[in-house]
Amino acid sequence: MKPYTNKGNVRTFSKNINKLELVWHQDKEDRHIEVLDGKGWQIQRDNQLPFDIQKGDRIFITANEIHRVLKGTTDLKIKIN
Repeated sequence: MKPYTNKGNVRTFSKNINKLELVWHQDKEDRHIEVLDGKGWQIQRDNQLPFDIQKGDRIFITANEIHRVLKGTTDLKIKIN
């Protein structure tokens, strides 16, 4: 079971998600992510400190890069290209 819902290329993570569901993972393809909404959320790349993300941010994640999302205070909505 995935810790998010998808509608097309928009992915939503609930503010009520159990933080233990947000696990380290790798994507098979490069990802361009645009943050559409969300407060208090962070992304952490392997062997790096987490960094805050906010509406309007654009983040590039390379294929097979280990990373995770850290829970915020509102729902997180991202667009994946």
